[in-house]
Amino acid sequence: MDIFLIGIISYLMGSVPFGFILTKIFLKKDIREIGSGNIGATNALRTGNKAIGYSTLVLDIFKAVAPVIYVKVFYQDFLYIASLCAFLGHVFPIWLKFKGGKGVATYVGILFAINIYFGIIFTISWFITFFISKYSSLSSLVGAASIPIYLLLLTQFDQGIFFTIMFVLIFFTHRENIKRLKNKEETKTKIY
Repeated sequence: MDIFLIGIISYLMGSVPFGFILTKIFLKKDIREIGSGNIGATNALRTGNKAIGYSTLVLDIFKAVAPVIYVKVFYQDFLYIASLCAFLGHVFPIWLKFKGGKGVATYVGILFAINIYFGIIFTISWFITFFISKYSSLSSLVGAASIPIYLLLLTQFDQGIFFTIMFVLIFFTHRENIKRLKNKEETKTKIY
């Protein structure tokens, strides 16, 4: 029963579509009709309103941190279930007919909640890649790949397998971006 409740609550928290909610409230627009149509922070930045973009980022991170930290403290054995369910909630939110974001900010929240060093490694990898390429999607893919590589180098195979699965999921959510990157059609992102 505990595992079921933890999974459902983590999924529901992860599925709150902050990018959609904030653009509806403050811009009276549907974020799904702006830019890439994605509900995440990168597309929220494309609204031209940096406050909405960064608020979406912070809230999408927090909605993963909250359930994962709680489970880490009280139900350690279900840590990866909570993490996966929060991530899947963002990518497949029940409120938006299971069409959500790409999961990167939520993934960052999971990383910091599980181990702050994982979050730092992702962030450093993301920023280095971004400052070289200016592609948020490529930076996210490199950052997501850096965690399983780091863990496998340290021979922490249990965690390495979980984060390899997470990387595969992020790779899947970025499949259109990967096509555009290959065809040199991907849009560069301004974060400031």
